Amino acid sequence: MSDFSRRNFLRTTAAAGLALPIAGRPEILSGAPHSGPDRPATPSDDPLGIRDEFPVTRELAYLNTASLGPSSRPAHDAMVAYAEEKMMYRDPGSRPETRARARASFARLFGADEDEIAFLFSTSDAENIITDAINWRPGDNVVVDELHFTTTFVLYREIERRLGVELRVVPVSEGRTTVDDFAARTDVRTRLISVAWVSNRNGYRHTLPDLAEVAHAHGGYLYADAIQAFGNSATDLHEEGVDFACGNGYKWLFADFGCAPFYVRREHLDWLEPDRFGHRQVAESLPDHRFRLRENAQKYEHSNPSFGAVAAMDAALTLIEGVGLARIEDHTVKLAGELRSELVDLGFDLFTPPRNPSPIVSFYHELDPDALYEGLREEGVPITFQEQGRLVRTAVAMFNTRDDIDRLLGVLSGLV
Repeated sequence: MSDFSRRNFLRTTAAAGLALPIAGRPEILSGAPHSGPDRPATPSDDPLGIRDEFPVTRELAYLNTASLGPSSRPAHDAMVAYAEEKMMYRDPGSRPETRARARASFARLFGADEDEIAFLFSTSDAENIITDAINWRPGDNVVVDELHFTTTFVLYREIERRLGVELRVVPVSEGRTTVDDFAARTDVRTRLISVAWVSNRNGYRHTLPDLAEVAHAHGGYLYADAIQAFGNSATDLHEEGVDFACGNGYKWLFADFGCAPFYVRREHLDWLEPDRFGHRQVAESLPDHRFRLRENAQKYEHSNPSFGAVAAMDAALTLIEGVGLARIEDHTVKLAGELRSELVDLGFDLFTPPRNPSPIVSFYHELDPDALYEGLREEGVPITFQEQGRLVRTAVAMFNTRDDIDRLLGVLSGLV
């Protein structure tokens, strides 16, 4: 890597936490094939029996799902089928059926009722809907922590500027924040606690029922950005106690951008008004150009969805349901734990706390960045660099194996 390209890498990754860039794919680190193409998987190197559904595994030890989940074969095929349908105008009536099936699958998988689920375009849409509906008054506050995603800070700093609402930020210590940290900053003027359920920075997983208890004790609400949680752990949203949660299809659900499942606990549907309006919210047309609008979570779906993304979500959820969220969690958390332990043995400074039940592991390094870049590229190990390249974030997905972990550790052990 030249000095010029290295400086550009450090500059572009500083703020956004992106992976090393390659042409056309700024978040993915490329790698040369590690083994021959189309090598069939065996039970010993395919514990969940799904690697054939992820063609990316033929060439890469892909440890970057926290940045971008590769499309599964069923999701890819569903998007292609939709494109063919649109191109040839075949069976357009199947689209409502696909949306309904995907909504039912998501509700069943994640412990919600179908009428509590909307499909938005992004997690940012969800948090904007929530904050727009809250009747903020000067002196109110919202509590977040340093492990949250950038969008949240942009949103609440703007609310702070416009409405006189205080943003209270819980500092991180040893890779985590505690319920007590939140409780110490929560009072009768706290309208909302907002967290990244699983942090994009280091994978720290919050215990939502405890945070919900803190928020509700003061009459506030709990929102969870679930984009790093949906798809990698067994979840019952009703039991979690969270008031609102939203994820998206393009990470751990292995679908695509543009279909963001938004959960609104039933008791909040009456007062949580949409922040925009359109024809998709109409439940009944009335005389004189008047309308009765939907009253369930579909009232947040104001316009036509991204039909291809919904088709991908439908297929992806069917695949995940077939594997089982509990099996996925057992497999990925175990592998992530092994990776964390061996990184400690190699002397790396772990940003992810121990015994953390998520598949994300982040660590600081003091290695030569050129050598690290080349080693990862040659071994075909995509990961994400953050904090000007000093922090490495890895993500263990359901298709990953011990061999993938060993490929990463082999590169690192050769450089320490």
